[in-house]
Amino acid sequence: MDGVTLTKTRIRAGIWEGVLSGTDTPSLEVRHQEAEVPGLTVTAIPDRPGEWAVRVPVPVEALGEGVQTFLIRNRATGETLQHFTIITGVAMEDDLRAEVDLLRAELDMLKRAFRRHCVETLG
Repeated sequence: MDGVTLTKTRIRAGIWEGVLSGTDTPSLEVRHQEAEVPGLTVTAIPDRPGEWAVRVPVPVEALGEGVQTFLIRNRATGETLQHFTIITGVAMEDDLRAEVDLLRAELDMLKRAFRRHCVETLG
């Protein structure tokens, strides 16, 4: 499966979706904590030879406290073609993205206060 790419298109309603290209005979597996995840579908895309729609339902049993990472791999070689991560049950203040959002909000607050101070001082 040299030259094979798997590109994520979206996650919606608990299903990871992507497009596999560069192969005529896909052989994939999805792993979570070294166990195979059931329900993977690989379907040829009409009018797009060599491209396949890949769908991975996220099993409810796999969701738990913390970070859960799913690996989509070439079944024959074990090569990881793509991965996705789901974070659940973690307090938002522990998440780096939440920290950046908080810093951005504080910066906006400081900018407003500074502008107000400038208007009051000059006016």
